[in-house]
Order: sequence, then C-alpha cells, then structure tokens
Amino acid sequence: METVAQREEKFSSFLTLPTGYKPFFTFPVGDKALDGYSKKKYVCKLLFIFLLGHDIDFGHMEAVNLLSSNRYTEKQIGYLFISVLVNSNSELIRLINNAIKNDLASRNPTFMGLALHCIANVGSREMAEAFAGEIPKILVAGDTMDSVKQSAALCLLRLYRTSPDLVPMGDWTSRVVHLLNDQHLGVVTAATSLITTLAQKNPEEFKTSVSLAVSRLSRIVTSASTDLQDYTYYFVPAPWLSVKLLRLLQCYPPPEDPAVRGRLTECLETILNKAQEPPKSKKVQHSNAKNAVLFEAISLIIHHDSEPNLLVRACNQLGQFLQHRETNLRYLALESMCTLASSEFSHEAVKTHIETVINALKTERDVSVRQRAVDLLYAMCDRSNAQQIVAEMLSYLETADYSIREEIVLKVAILAEKYAVDYTWYVDTILNLIRIAGDYVSEEVWYRVIQIVINRDDVQGYAAKTVFEALQAPACHENLVKVGGYILGEFGNLIAGDPRSSPLIQFNLLHSKFHLCSVPTRALLLSTYIKFVNLFPEVKATIQDVLRSDSQLKNADVELQQRAVEYLRLSTVASTDILATVLEEMPPFPERESSILAKLKKKKGPSTVTDLEESKRERSIDVNGGPEPVPASTSAASTPSPSADLLGLGAAPPAPTGPPPSSGGGLLVDVFSDSASAVAPLAPGSEDNFARFVCKNNGVLFENQLLQIGLKSEFRQNLGRMFIFYGNKTSTQFLNFTPTLICADDLQANILVYL
Repeated sequence: METVAQREEKFSSFLTLPTGYKPFFTFPVGDKALDGYSKKKYVCKLLFIFLLGHDIDFGHMEAVNLLSSNRYTEKQIGYLFISVLVNSNSELIRLINNAIKNDLASRNPTFMGLALHCIANVGSREMAEAFAGEIPKILVAGDTMDSVKQSAALCLLRLYRTSPDLVPMGDWTSRVVHLLNDQHLGVVTAATSLITTLAQKNPEEFKTSVSLAVSRLSRIVTSASTDLQDYTYYFVPAPWLSVKLLRLLQCYPPPEDPAVRGRLTECLETILNKAQEPPKSKKVQHSNAKNAVLFEAISLIIHHDSEPNLLVRACNQLGQFLQHRETNLRYLALESMCTLASSEFSHEAVKTHIETVINALKTERDVSVRQRAVDLLYAMCDRSNAQQIVAEMLSYLETADYSIREEIVLKVAILAEKYAVDYTWYVDTILNLIRIAGDYVSEEVWYRVIQIVINRDDVQGYAAKTVFEALQAPACHENLVKVGGYILGEFGNLIAGDPRSSPLIQFNLLHSKFHLCSVPTRALLLSTYIKFVNLFPEVKATIQDVLRSDSQLKNADVELQQRAVEYLRLSTVASTDILATVLEEMPPFPERESSILAKLKKKKGPSTVTDLEESKRERSIDVNGGPEPVPASTSAASTPSPSADLLGLGAAPPAPTGPPPSSGGGLLVDVFSDSASAVAPLAPGSEDNFARFVCKNNGVLFENQLLQIGLKSEFRQNLGRMFIFYGNKTSTQFLNFTPTLICADDLQANILVYL
C-alpha cells in the first residue's frame, strides 16, 4: 500500500517523463465517448494537477457535465472542480446555475447539500442573484432534512455577507427564528449564526429571537454532560452553540419581560457558578471550552450593564484569572476588566485588584499583556488612586517597551491633568515624564502643561521655580528646554527676587542650552529673550549683544535670522510702554477638548477611549472643580496678544460669545425653581451648544459659573441610551435638587426614564 507522499512523488515523476511514458495522465482523443467514471477520473486528475501549481485551461465543460450525473461520486467531483477552478466571470456560470437549480429542486438531500456547498464556496454576486430568493424557502420548508437545513442556513449566511442587498427580508424571517427551537442542535447552531448576522442589520425583524435564545440557552446550561452526548465537548455541553446564543443576545438590550430576564439571569449565574467548580478533566480542551462560554457570558453581562450583582461576580471571576498560569487567560481577563471598569456598578470592584494589576505590569513577560495592564490601570483610575497609578506608570515607563511608550506618556499626561487636586503635583509629574521619556513626549503634552500653567495663577510661581531647577541638570531633554523657555519667559519675574535665580542667571541658563537645540526650539528661546527684555530691563544690553551677534543676524535659517533682526529692532526703537504692550503676559487660553485626549483617541480608536472617558466623567463630573470656566474678561480670552505668535503657540480660536444671560430668567433659574411643570426655556447662547451634537454623542449642554449640565448618548442599531448629568461648580452643596424630564405624549411609551 503506497503512501500519499509516494503517490505524489510518482505523479511528479510522470510530469517529467516523455509523453509516451505518461499513461496515468493520458487523455482520450478523437470522438470516443467517455463514460461517467472516466470523466470523473480525468477531471480529478486535472484538479490534482491544478493543486500542484500548474495552470488548467481545459476540462471545465467535462466538469459541468458531471453535475448532471445521478451518481454521488461523479457529482461530488464536478462540484469540487467548479468550486476550485471556476470563477464568477466564467462563460459556464449559466450552465452551472441551471445544474444547481435542478439539484435544489430534486429534493434529494445529498444532491441538495452538494449544490448548497458549491453556492457557498463560490459565493459570487451572480450566485446570490440566482439563489438568494430560493434558499430561504428551502431553509424554512417543513419537509427539508436537518442536514440540508444546516447547509441552507450557512449558505444563506455566506450570500448575505457577500451581497446583503440581494438577500430579501420577507415572511421567512419570522419562521427562521423558530429554528432556535429545533430538536437538532446542528440546525440550531447554523441558524443562530445566521440570525446573529441578520439581527445586527435588522434588529426589529428578529426581536422575537431573544426569548427563544434564552430558552435554548437555559436548557443547555442546566443539562448534564450526558444529556447532549453528541454535542458534548470534553464534558462541556454544546459550547459552540452556547457561545453563539450569548453573542446573539448581545445584539439586544436586557429583555423587558421579567420572566425572560429572570431566566437569563439564572443562566448567567449558573455559568459563573460552574466556573468555580473543579474541572472535570485535566485536558486543555475542557478548560478552553469552559472558558469560552464563561468569557462570552461575561461579555453579555457587561453589554447589559444592568445587574450589579452579576457585574461584581464577573469582576471577581476575572480577578482570579489575573494570576492564572495561562497567558491567554490573563490577557482576556485584563481586557474584559477594562470594560468592566467603565461601569458604575463594578468600578469599585475592579479597583480592589489594583495591586495584582500593578504586579502584572512589573513581572509579566508578554508585552501584549503588559499593555492590557496599562489600559486597565488607566480605566480604573479615579481621584482616590490617581497618584498611585501615575507613579507606577512612570516607574514602568523607564523600562517599558518602545512600542507602547508614547501611549503610556499620553495616558499619564491625561490622568495627571484630570485628577490633579494639587497642580504642583501635575507640574512635577509632567516634568518627570519629560525626564524619563522625553523622546516620546509629543507637542500636545507640553503645549497642554503650558496652557494649564497660564490658566492657573496659583501654580505659575511653582512652575517657574521647578523648571528653573530642572534646567540646571547637565543634560536636559529638548522638550524640557521648550517648557522652561516658555514658562520662564512668562513668569520668570516671579522667582527673580531670589539671588539664586536672578534675571541674568535665568538668561545664562537658557542660553547655555541654545546651541544644543533644534531650529524650532532656538526660535522659541529667542522669543523668550525678547520677553526678558520687557521683564528684566537690567539684562537688556546682554540680550541685545546676543541678538546682534553674527550667529543670529547672519544665521543660515531664515526664521532665526528674521526673529533676531526684528527682536533687536524692537528692543532698540520701542519705548518701555510699547514693549510692555507688545510683550504683555499671555492671556488665559479658552477651554476646549484636551489635545492629548484627541491624540490618544486617534492612536487607540475613538470608540474605546470615548467610552472610558465618558464613564469617568459620569462617575465624577466635578473632578477638580469641573472644567475651567472661560475667563470673565472677554477681551483677555478672545483677543490674543501679539506675543502669542512670538512664542510659537497660537492661541485657540475665540469661543463664540452670545449676549449675557439675564439675571431674572434663563435655564438655571428654572432648574432651581419649585415649579416642575413649566418647561424651562433655553438660556441665551445655549443654542450654540446643540450644534455639537450633530457630530458628537457627548458634550456639555449648558454651563455657567454655578452649574454644568452634560449629555452622553450611545446607540446600537435601533436602540439608544441617553444620560443627563449635573455638575456642581460651587463649593456649596446643592439642597433639594431634583431633575424633572418632560416629553411629548407620543414618546412616553417608547422611553424608559430612570431618575
């Protein structure tokens, strides 16, 4: 008995022999008719030659002729040849379609199965146009065999994925849902895959599948492994079907029927309970199947986000996996806990595992797992643990993989800003960040720290002192020189009273870094020098000598040369008053979305970052006193001084201003009024906020010095969920604060309101 390898070697040797010595590959010539067996044999040889890598440009018609045979083996080879070698542009496609139609109409389950497999394998648009209307009828027909139903469901799924516009929704959609109650689990498995894909695009058409899926899942979960012997995989009953049913349920919100909802909760609790039981087998296949069902159940719990008990139990179960010896389980546990951290019900439970996550960050060998640990630390961070998490991330940053350093830098910068109770800590953190990973600190990071320092009077002196001390190090990163140059140019006068940081010492310290920096940084330092001329007249002559030097006036770089010439002329001809006007201190920056967060969204994907940020905003809307209000002086906030361009940081576009709200009316008065029946009119200027929600799901609806009203919305298919949150921006606690929602009568039945 020759082996396959020997046979392939024999066939390959035949290809190298002269024509007269190739009896195996000799095809008949002339008008001699071939019987079915001979056609099958020669077509099979052609197929094998093609699989060896040789082009085949004949024999296609013989393969099509095999489709009309009544023998299974001949028809099988014909369909196999067509599935592999015939493309959708072939001239024979019409003949093939006719043969397939004949087999589908034959009601022979074997022939129907072969035809359906061929349609699915080819999956062309021509196939969809020809059979998309016929296959659903076969699927829901009462006399169709179970094996054919399976093939029909998967074939229809294939056509829907390739040409969804050609698969019509009709009466069959309501009937295909009832296949979830079929006695044959193979049919149920195939139908579940089909319904899940269809429900993602047409949720209303398949809404009735929820109760049937819960019923079927309940029967599987509560059954013993011996009850489903044909579909039990290493003591786990029907794991693939269980996973598919759980994914189908994730297409819909929690069931409204209390009975169905209670039954689903029991199923999920049973799955969590089984995860705690001792394994029935030591084989890896058993644990893989068991964990596949468990993680899909946890995904459904997270999706519903409505059962606090289940969310906490899921968090505790994932916490056990954090120390599992299997790397894949640790990865999946960290990834799932990132999503759990965004839920208000399970956030505190996730925080209890902070030490385990920090340990994983330090000791884990797999970089992908370490990256998930960073993501989880970022997700679980709040005001209570921000300093600990930021310190650990900074510590890890020194040895972190180069591929994730930039992401860690962005996250540290965001957390330090968001949860900075004391902004001196924020300044220290950012400067430490630049020291550790200066090459990965983008412009957005040091732009942001400058904006915050300029907007907060209480931290300006500390920032000037801190950067002055940091610049005294023998080796400073260029980003630190940029931050130091900008802050000392604006607020160097706040530390000039100390002899150790006199104006001349500040200038000499910055100028000692000048020749080591790139052209953009040198340009910024020149702007700092002219700022010094205004702040410290005693160093004016020294700075003019630097600007007058040949290295500046005759610099090869046009930008540096122009700045040196203009600044020298300005310092020479301008009076003290003109200098003070032109080089006045930067006004506060208008509040806007953090550019660091925007960069992180671009790097990680908008949906992931947005969900985490909005969930954090819901848990603590008044972090650090809420967003910084726009300064009362509209001239300072909306009219940047000429020095904005000098330092290379263009001020943000002026915020749109409206007429000032009247003191007697407006939204805030109605919010605090005792009358709950009156519909509050919009405050003047608030209409502009509504334009944000054309392209965004989240944002601030109304804001003044006392109150912030924000809106968060999320949509999945035809379902939506909207949150309105209120932030107290004062230091006084609100008393008797009660929100009231008033909506039209025709919306009452379609909206569920939770206060």
